[in-house]
Amino acid sequence: GDFCEATIGFRDAAQGRVLQQVFDQPSFRCSLTPDPTGVEVCGALKNVVALAAGFADGLGLGGNTKAALVRIGLCEMRLFGELLLGGMRQDTLLHSCGLADLVTTCYGGRNRKCAEAFVREGKGWQALEAELLGGQKLQGTLTSHHVHDLLVKKNLAHRFPFFETIHKIVTGEAEPSQIVAQAGSYY
Repeated sequence: GDFCEATIGFRDAAQGRVLQQVFDQPSFRCSLTPDPTGVEVCGALKNVVALAAGFADGLGLGGNTKAALVRIGLCEMRLFGELLLGGMRQDTLLHSCGLADLVTTCYGGRNRKCAEAFVREGKGWQALEAELLGGQKLQGTLTSHHVHDLLVKKNLAHRFPFFETIHKIVTGEAEPSQIVAQAGSYY
């Protein structure tokens, strides 16, 4: 099969090496990081960023705009780790769980696909899940709600204008075009 990779976050280095030995193959490389929480947060937040990529696709915006939104999303992922995780390792973002999964999800994942359809077809999230995902649930919309609630609780929403704009679009408080209209307030 095609080459791919994954990231194993560990607390115990010996256990991490055992998992790496079990799963690592020439066509499936497994890297290690002593940052399991960072791996999990990257896995969750990439889905929120993918919504923005889908909004951009649905609006017919170009590749440069989409790439800029992905970069902005990566910046807020880093800031989230810094402010809310007590210092997510910065190199975790460069592992497969970070940048590689973010790019893959923003250019081909189901969150991107449904967000594009949300803009183009004007249907609600539940209808899109039923139609495009066979009833599976989107992770990005749910995670967006949880991220927003946490940011409000920690009085940090103002530090995450991109995530907050995505949340407003998801909940219908803002139009999808706001993803770029607010670009000057992002990083």
